[in-house]
Amino acid sequence: MENKKFGTKQIAITALLLAVCIASQFFKNLSIFITGPIINVCLLLTVLTAGLPAAIALSVITPVTAFFIAASPVMTAVPAIVPFIMAGNVVLVVCFNFLMKKDLLGDGLKKISSYFKAIVCALAKGVFMGLTISLWLLPTFIPAESPLRAKMSVFQMTFSVFQFLTALIGFVYLFIIWAVLKKTMMKEQA
Repeated sequence: MENKKFGTKQIAITALLLAVCIASQFFKNLSIFITGPIINVCLLLTVLTAGLPAAIALSVITPVTAFFIAASPVMTAVPAIVPFIMAGNVVLVVCFNFLMKKDLLGDGLKKISSYFKAIVCALAKGVFMGLTISLWLLPTFIPAESPLRAKMSVFQMTFSVFQFLTALIGFVYLFIIWAVLKKTMMKEQA
């Protein structure tokens, strides 16, 4: 399914996956464990089906749409968080592209190493966001007198450990969806 040219097909796939991301963001205030994995699986599917540039574009667009659709109090208080979420998404798709894409385009679902690589990719996103957002941005830019300070530990967990977990869940979804897509593609080619 890898295609070196960026054309109408890649734009259509990216637009479809963006629509899924936007639809999921309406449920963001219910639970990060609904929206997060959906966004992550869409980013990963974009790498596989439309390429890294499209996945990077989606990585940048989805935090902006999240800000406008269902901005959390911490996003409203510290809007500078948005570029760091974008960067965290980019870390995920770049790691995935270089560590796993060739495996999954082949028979990577059968290799145990693919599952370890998924953990590494998810961990890279979680660590990046934990260091930049949880340990630096939020403590620096949420004023000491702000009522949000009382929830700092929740915010820090959300932008570190929960990012790792939602990326892992996104990989579980990816492995299931990709297994079905590969079978469908093989039947069409036969």
